[in-house]
Amino acid sequence: MSDVLARLGEVLEERKNAAPDSSYVASLHAKGLNKILEKVGEEATETILAAKDAQHSGDNHDLIYETADLWFHSLVALSHLGENPQAVLDELARRFDLSGLEEKASRSKP
Repeated sequence: MSDVLARLGEVLEERKNAAPDSSYVASLHAKGLNKILEKVGEEATETILAAKDAQHSGDNHDLIYETADLWFHSLVALSHLGENPQAVLDELARRFDLSGLEEKASRSKP
């Protein structure tokens, strides 16, 4: 799984400085962070709607598809800001032995 994320991170980084007409990712980078975040928001909404539909239909296909779009656009945002997928994996690994309640409490401390 992390191999896919690592490769995707490499591709996103390569396309960051490519000509905007050469790839979708390059065009997003050229349009700037606000456009990228607009796409993240759009995909988040579509993921929520797909999850609600999946709950009723029992078919998760659209939910998986929309989640992939959400992850992808989130990774584009990270790339735009100089981060890569490994940073997210490292953060998830850091949280692995914490309860969700402990992790949340640690964020609210000054």
